[in-house]
Amino acid sequence: MKQSTGIAVAVIAAAMAAGAGYWLGHKSPATQAQGTVSATAAAVDTGAGSAQKKLLYYRNPMGLPDTSPTPKKDPMGMDYIAVFEGGDDDEPAGSSQIRISTEKVQKLGVRTEPAELRALDKMVRASGRIEPDERRLYTIAPKFEGYVERLHVNVTGQPVGRGQPLFEVYSPELVAAQREYAIAVQGVTALKGADGQAQSGMQQLAESSLLRLRNWDISEAQVKALTQSGESKRTLTFRSPVAGIVMEKKAVQGMRFMPGEMLYQVADLSRVWVIADVFEQDIGLIKSGAKARVRINAYPDKEFTGTVTYIYPTLQAETRTVSVRVELANPGLLLKPAMFAQVEVLASAKGKVVTVPVSAVIDSGTRQIVLIQTGEGRFEPRDVRLGLRSDSHVEILEGVKEGEAVVVAANFLIDAESNLRAAIGGFGSAAPAAPVPATSAAGHQAQGTVDSIDPTTGAISLSHGPVASLKWPAMTMEFKAANDALLKDLKPGARVEFEFVERQAGEWVITRVKPMVAGTAVMAPAPNPHAGH
Repeated sequence: MKQSTGIAVAVIAAAMAAGAGYWLGHKSPATQAQGTVSATAAAVDTGAGSAQKKLLYYRNPMGLPDTSPTPKKDPMGMDYIAVFEGGDDDEPAGSSQIRISTEKVQKLGVRTEPAELRALDKMVRASGRIEPDERRLYTIAPKFEGYVERLHVNVTGQPVGRGQPLFEVYSPELVAAQREYAIAVQGVTALKGADGQAQSGMQQLAESSLLRLRNWDISEAQVKALTQSGESKRTLTFRSPVAGIVMEKKAVQGMRFMPGEMLYQVADLSRVWVIADVFEQDIGLIKSGAKARVRINAYPDKEFTGTVTYIYPTLQAETRTVSVRVELANPGLLLKPAMFAQVEVLASAKGKVVTVPVSAVIDSGTRQIVLIQTGEGRFEPRDVRLGLRSDSHVEILEGVKEGEAVVVAANFLIDAESNLRAAIGGFGSAAPAAPVPATSAAGHQAQGTVDSIDPTTGAISLSHGPVASLKWPAMTMEFKAANDALLKDLKPGARVEFEFVERQAGEWVITRVKPMVAGTAVMAPAPNPHAGH
């Protein structure tokens, strides 16, 4: 009984299968394709056993950042490729990771280093100029009216010693004041035996006359000589108050001068200032007391050391710089005012921070990205926020943790190799980003027949066979030539071997092409209902 029942079930199943085949055979091609996709989806989703891998999603067959949770076709009619867990294209849905074969990683010369904690020594560089120390500038300007009687120093730039005579002046006011003081001193002597009131009055007159002379900067030596001799001198000698260089000389022999008019300016250049113009973004790193190295073009073999003593409180809007004062010694007076200087200041560090080499950062101008190695041949682009920079390393404020392996060499090649721009473009979207094929920018080889050539645009229409590296079936599609020389010997109908790359998303460029050798078998492209699309 059981045997007859089993035979009946088998007969009914065979009859249903035959009927289904007859029905499918008489459906339209579009309905057949839809039924095939649905059947494939059902086979993928349900599985035939526990050994079947779990379906993750379907990715674009051309490597574009587009995925689908259900089977679908692209505009060229190509089926989206199923991605299974643990397969070659295994990436979590929505993952931005980039996968490159180990062989390709070695060819590119990819090198990684762990993010480390270190104290950054930032060297701030700025241009500056030598200026005299303003506290060592001395101006000689008489406080009375008179005439320049004689010049002892008559050349600008002449070195002078402390107390060295500069010039002599004649002033009627000065002569009268000296005479008044001499008479007062004589009166004090003559009234020694007089009453106290008369003697006190004469003493006050002498003291006021002496104070007047001192207020006119008459030296104590001259006052003492006047007191001892009791004779007033016709001229008064002005001496240098410091050892230095005559920076400016306006005195001319015989000229008349007015009170307060500058006649000489003497500078002590044993110590000078360097006024450095530090850029706005670096001024926060400069602190008073920091050591600075100064180099002068005139002395390329010498290095001068100074100290930052003042940071000016204003910013120059035209150059976006802040002036910083550096004081340094000037042995041998080698540093001349107005010389240009190159200043280097070692900025103070803020302790150990997470850092990566400068070469690890890909900076687009609006965002900074670091490639993190997450596994063998797997890389993940990360947005980072940067802090301080040194000559070799940069601080990472956000995006990378200590110990994570970052790509420090060939990261730009990985960018090109993996079409990184397309992957990064989907970071902020809700739709899951598809993993970019590892060979999206590498060379792919194929064989085919030239259908047409457009020399003006460099476009070539080719009917080619399957491309294993991209998992493409045979089809007809349009390529672009990398240069005009590739079109030189091509004609419609010619069978060729060619190599192509994806320059950007959806743009395929032929980089090498050569005619097929006579007698070489060419895999004819299978009929494609979407040819020419």
